[in-house]
Amino acid sequence: MTERNRELLGLIPAALLVTAGFAAVFVQRDDVLTDVSLTYGGIFLGLCFVAHLIVRVTLPHADPYLFPLVATLACFGLVILYRLDEDLAREQAQWFVVGLLVFAATIISLRRDVRVLERYRYVIATAGILMLLLPRVPGIGEQVNGAYLGIGIGPISFQPAELAKIAIVIFLASYLRDTRQVLVQGSHRILGVPLPPLKHLGPLLVVWGAAMVLLVFIRDLGSSLMFFGAFLALIYVATNRLSFAVIGLALFALGTWFFASTVGHVQDRVDVWLHPFDDKLYDAPGGSYQMLQSLFAQGDGGLFGRGFGEAIINLPGGGTLLPAAHTDLIYAVIVNELGLVGACGVLLVYLLIVERGFRVATLSSDSFSKLLATGLTAVFALQVFVIVGGVTKLIPLTGVTLPFVSYGGSSIVANFVLLALLLLVSDRARREVKGLR
Repeated sequence: MTERNRELLGLIPAALLVTAGFAAVFVQRDDVLTDVSLTYGGIFLGLCFVAHLIVRVTLPHADPYLFPLVATLACFGLVILYRLDEDLAREQAQWFVVGLLVFAATIISLRRDVRVLERYRYVIATAGILMLLLPRVPGIGEQVNGAYLGIGIGPISFQPAELAKIAIVIFLASYLRDTRQVLVQGSHRILGVPLPPLKHLGPLLVVWGAAMVLLVFIRDLGSSLMFFGAFLALIYVATNRLSFAVIGLALFALGTWFFASTVGHVQDRVDVWLHPFDDKLYDAPGGSYQMLQSLFAQGDGGLFGRGFGEAIINLPGGGTLLPAAHTDLIYAVIVNELGLVGACGVLLVYLLIVERGFRVATLSSDSFSKLLATGLTAVFALQVFVIVGGVTKLIPLTGVTLPFVSYGGSSIVANFVLLALLLLVSDRARREVKGLR
């Protein structure tokens, strides 16, 4: 069976999941089973089929499992959001269509050779840094829960950091491709670690500085961790030196400790994480109420969950029992309704995507493609880790979305671009493995 036929076959379970999910919502709400769920499933399958045709024509040898896995997450997210809020689910469906359009446009525009992005690495890096700073621009910047994450232009709200992470990865992949040998050899050593000339370290130190800016200026702990984590993964793959990753991790830890000790809002996040049951922190703005409700909801779900649609989100007399259930805490809703078993199923899909992404990097023969696939996969994996780790109190809770599941148009669009780039790299890599041009 060809790659594309396997991809098409993999889309069928995703469409069936949409049908079964909406049917379960209708039965839970009205105790009535209608054919509307079949309509939703058909529409979803039709949209994915159109995207599949574009991939079939332009990238016939691309990885056959990435798109069906993403489609499974997207349809699961739509069902969960519809169960929480019908209006949000409709908006998410619109963003899903926009994401597919951007996905197709990315593939068509870069189908000849994704390595053309190397030529514009400094332009792309500059655009990425500017996008990171946009939320602090007066008039368009938006503050949510103390963090400057989005910009608002008319009725449209967008989080530019979602696209900025891809721009930074493209720049790092291109830059490290050219300087990897210089970084490995070094001009002098400190404690046995080869250090390259400062002119080659400069751009890498800028990335570290950008991560610290995110931590303090934009107040985005999650994106800071994602950016720097992707940087460490790339520099390790590029140089094959664990020492660089260890030094980078130490620098990040040192910077985080310094700002957590000197900057108020960073210290507040850490205090909430370390002492969630403190009475003073519980009722404070941006306090531990959200984290504790998340933990209670997950504990209430148990092994097999309360049942789909049974999670208590709002209080009977008004008010919210589980804040931000459609964004930050959607994983807690999943655990509450589907239990640990259902949550592990969702995480397994994410792990499969990460495995396929790193497989693409392994198959790639040229350095830029290998580093690009590694960086994109690392960013995706870290995004899942940051939000799930925050909801489960492994790390401080941040406002990162769960890819393709949480509500958020900018996240869907950016992750579809990420998916398109991975498919572009995989098509070239698999053609070279087969000896095709």
